[in-house]
Amino acid sequence: MTYTLHTQVGRSSIDFQIQTTFLYDELTARFRSFKASGNLKAPDIQVEVYDFYGKPFDDGPVEIQENGSEYVYIRADYKLVTTPDYSHAKMYVHDDLALKHALINLYSAWLIHRRAGLLIHSSCVVEDDRAWMFAGPSGAGKSTVAELSVPRPILSDEATLLLFEPDGSITIHDSPFRSEMEEACELPSSPLAGIHFLIQSQDVRRVGIRKGDALISLLDKVFYWEHNKLETAKMIALCKQAVEGVPAYELYFQKNDTFWRVIS
Repeated sequence: MTYTLHTQVGRSSIDFQIQTTFLYDELTARFRSFKASGNLKAPDIQVEVYDFYGKPFDDGPVEIQENGSEYVYIRADYKLVTTPDYSHAKMYVHDDLALKHALINLYSAWLIHRRAGLLIHSSCVVEDDRAWMFAGPSGAGKSTVAELSVPRPILSDEATLLLFEPDGSITIHDSPFRSEMEEACELPSSPLAGIHFLIQSQDVRRVGIRKGDALISLLDKVFYWEHNKLETAKMIALCKQAVEGVPAYELYFQKNDTFWRVIS
């Protein structure tokens, strides 16, 4: 039996054809910001999802192959086969972690290909109707900052969905690609006010940084698998557009909520 799911992520419609009940339950429960589509136009992305692939993730890299009219991304726990424009894909996954990461792989590539936005390894919190992004390397405290910010609306705790608007502004949308805080945000989106690069410290302070430094810091926070010079150039241009659109800071913080005093 094949299950069908019509979903929405940001402004993008996605149609899934799903092999098993397990995968269907994961998509409808874990990614709670997905909503049924009421329009009749063709979806932006069509995905077939298959279970029972590979083995648990082993920290190995993603291997990328270009086979004529297909791109193939292979990790121990998933294989993603997609058309070059990322609008049609087949996804083979081992478990729920593989499903999430394969979806991040596909959707991030789709955004960059269309110059529409970025998926950034970060958390994002809304304060006074403005979204603040918190980025950093693994272990920097992105999820911790999100947890400490409750009851403020949390748009993401792992992968922030950043979209560029026609007027040049930047909007953060509720991200279905979550790590620990799986509940969908009560807000569908919020304008981005600024980007913070996290540094754990005994001090609590915020220091503005130059656009060039912000660009360098942001580049390795984007979910991106390098395979094509043109797509890489698009990714860099989108990062430049992001740091030129909003201020960026180094945020020195302790593991408590006092950092909001230097932001608000």
